Amino acid sequence: MKCYMCALEGKDSEAVSICIACGMGLCMDHVIRDEVEIWEGGYPLPSKKHEKTLPKMLCKWCYDAYRSG
Repeated sequence: MKCYMCALEGKDSEAVSICIACGMGLCMDHVIRDEVEIWEGGYPLPSKKHEKTLPKMLCKWCYDAYRSG
């Protein structure tokens, strides 16, 4: 699989990751690794935050959308 963002720039790079949100192939220069908090809890509250986080690989577009809200 090739990096989609590189293809838009006219480059040819192998993808090393896939965006967890949109499925876009990404190279090391375009992938964004984000740490996501893990919450546990049912209805009704309270929820409990876990000590460890979960890594999430995202493209810039999905990262911007994810962080905008």
